[in-house]
Amino acid sequence: MQQIFDLMSFRDGASWNLAISRYANYGSSTDAVAVYKLMLKDAAMNLNQITFSTMLILCSNCRWMDLGRQIHGQILKFGFGSYVFVGSPFLDMFAKLGLIFDAKGYYDEMPERNVVMCNTMIIGLMWHGMVGESKRLFHGLKERDSISWTTMISGLMQNGMEREAVDMFREMILAGFTMDQFTFGSVLTTCGSLLALGEGKQIHAYVIRTDHKDNVFMGSALVDMYSRCKSIKSGETVFERMTQKNVVSWTAILVGYGQNGFSEETVKILFEMQKNGFEPDDFTLGNVISSCANLASLEEGAQFHCQALVSGLISFITVSNALITLYGKCGSMDDSYQLFVEMNTRDEVSWTTLLTGYAQFGKADETIDLFERMLAIGLKPDGVTFIGVLSACSRAGLVEKGLQYFELMITEDGIIPIPDHYTCIIDQLCRAGRLEEARNFTNKMSCHPDVVG
Repeated sequence: MQQIFDLMSFRDGASWNLAISRYANYGSSTDAVAVYKLMLKDAAMNLNQITFSTMLILCSNCRWMDLGRQIHGQILKFGFGSYVFVGSPFLDMFAKLGLIFDAKGYYDEMPERNVVMCNTMIIGLMWHGMVGESKRLFHGLKERDSISWTTMISGLMQNGMEREAVDMFREMILAGFTMDQFTFGSVLTTCGSLLALGEGKQIHAYVIRTDHKDNVFMGSALVDMYSRCKSIKSGETVFERMTQKNVVSWTAILVGYGQNGFSEETVKILFEMQKNGFEPDDFTLGNVISSCANLASLEEGAQFHCQALVSGLISFITVSNALITLYGKCGSMDDSYQLFVEMNTRDEVSWTTLLTGYAQFGKADETIDLFERMLAIGLKPDGVTFIGVLSACSRAGLVEKGLQYFELMITEDGIIPIPDHYTCIIDQLCRAGRLEEARNFTNKMSCHPDVVG
């Protein structure tokens, strides 16, 4: 590309833009910037909205805030500030860089806006949790398209307003807008999150009457919805009737079996998936290994461990965490620890998984040591982590430390105790013969004690 560009005796705006675009699209971001800077120096008269739009998209994708601001200044300098074509990628860049108020200010000052700009602004506001602003903008639009509606539906779902998302989908139907696969996909995901099987079935019936009924994306979304709604047989039927399948659809049915407690079927589906020429990704393999863990099937799990090593998927944190869980549930804590040590990156799940394994097998010292190390590096434990460390304190007879951790959980981490947490504390007090304290503690509980407690 560079050689051809260098040999050109005459370069017009199209050739400069083509060079920048090619570099940007094929991963040579620094080369794209170099060509842009050369264009600024030698051919500024050829700069146009396409040049600036391409560079803004590049800055957005690469998270280059400083360069993005420089290009903003150049856009104003060369008189393209009011161009709608430049406005949408500019808003997108500001939103992705966390400068949502700058984006809003720019949007408000634009003398002319089209529906693409409006949709981009709504997406940015939703990303930053500004749902009220998004609603006001949407309802104030003189012109809306299907993307406007889909953006609102997706944004409401992402901000935990699933019921409103379903209601907006109904409004979209009544308004007579055509729905694409992304609209259906968003609302089906919402139904799955709400466990709203009735609404999901209605939308499925609507899909059947459209051109999307044989769409692989749509089929995968339906399988996922039925699986989340605990109707795995319906998901299985949809999957079997799909005329085309891809890794996503195979993963959807595989994960669905796992979510519904059919761990053996999960493993079988993976073998069938590979038999049909599809190799699992990290998410798929992680779910299969988790199913092996639920079955306490060390032999099969070890086979998938080998597959993860050969395929390179072991480098994904989801796969490594699933393997730590597998070996922990099967009692091979040395293997769990070795995997943990070998991980290049660890998250809270990695630490909690190993810690829980130690706690389940009565290794109190290791559990507490791991918990203290976790706190020392600034990781935030969750409720599951605390169940592990509280049960370890109970086994080790460390009543005061257990009470200290329980207080830490509530006051510093803001975790609301559940019966399992209370049971651990009551068990600690009873083992230490402090029955009166156990009785008083039970009376102060914010929830009713379970049978064990």
